Amino acid sequence: MCRFMVYKGKDEILLSELILNPTHSILTQSFDSRLRLDRRRPHNGDGFGIGYYTSPSLGPEPCVFTSTIPAWNCINLSRIASKTTSPLIFAHVRATTEGNLSDSNCHPFTYKSLMFMHNGGIGCFKQIKRRLALSLNEQWFTFVQGSTDSEWAFALFLDCLDKAGHHPSDEPGKGGFGHTVLRKALLKTIERINGFIREVVGEEGAGSEDSRSLLNFAVTDGESVVCTRYVSSRTDEAASLFFSSGTSWKESRNGEQVKGHSTGPKDYVMERRDKGSNIVLVASEPLTFERDNWVTVPTNSSLTISKQTVMIHPIIDEFYSPNPAHARSAGFAQAKGQTITGPDKRVLSQPANGVNSEATSPHRSAEVVSGTISRLRLEQ
Repeated sequence: MCRFMVYKGKDEILLSELILNPTHSILTQSFDSRLRLDRRRPHNGDGFGIGYYTSPSLGPEPCVFTSTIPAWNCINLSRIASKTTSPLIFAHVRATTEGNLSDSNCHPFTYKSLMFMHNGGIGCFKQIKRRLALSLNEQWFTFVQGSTDSEWAFALFLDCLDKAGHHPSDEPGKGGFGHTVLRKALLKTIERINGFIREVVGEEGAGSEDSRSLLNFAVTDGESVVCTRYVSSRTDEAASLFFSSGTSWKESRNGEQVKGHSTGPKDYVMERRDKGSNIVLVASEPLTFERDNWVTVPTNSSLTISKQTVMIHPIIDEFYSPNPAHARSAGFAQAKGQTITGPDKRVLSQPANGVNSEATSPHRSAEVVSGTISRLRLEQ
């Protein structure tokens, strides 16, 4: 399954400082997804994409580079990332679930100033695709160029934004559409997807295995960023999502900042010199192995970044539980090749007998945690 990463900072950053250089960068995750417990398919090699915003003098649209070449084998990615800076970056490595291997199916997807990516899959997609397509205004129906469920989800988001009175073609002006507008459109997108599935499987079938969706979305208008960590089930965990914020993103060695030039993968750390945040990172998998650097986004929640402020809101629908101790299973998302984490940032597992590990052990299996941590520790 796919992995994505978002960077939003007050200042521009060299793309290579996020995409290439860190020991567990998004490029490394394309061939060595260390947090994935399901090791049957450890590669995200079905293409990749990076999107980033440039100087306002060049217009509000982001620059996007996609390729079907695996990220680890694309020399042009290294060339571009080592010479390009931006204050807002999307990066995505793909493992196909719907749609063939083509540039048109690589994330992120864009329209005007908007940029979108997805980690997961839409349940019953083949059965609901016609309903979804026919629900769109003609402009958004004809907008879709590829065959992936993720691009159709973006078209649905554009349709939701349009029907809410904010036409995506309009110049939103300084400040963009606003984080509230983006978040409401993203939540409406999830609501409509769930509605299409309900029409196909009925009320009793909603939440069954074939109808469950993993909807980790990320959208931005170049100013605000909204992400979701969502699963259409009351009993399953969503795919993992983390964020980190601080004053600077620095290379470090043994806890000390490194000065001068060094080659090869490097350890990085998110520094916090005060209570303010100059940098916010969001990632399917952390880019560092410092647990204290990363916070787990709760299942069925949205994360909003507005002017470097991070806000988390619950997504309240039929799959939401207000009980923080509500037991959820790791099995479904794990079967889809996803990492699952609890609020304490430990990786959850699904025992072979199918019994939920949350229910059998409140502290989870020490053996699983130890094994996961050992996989996280790269050889120095």
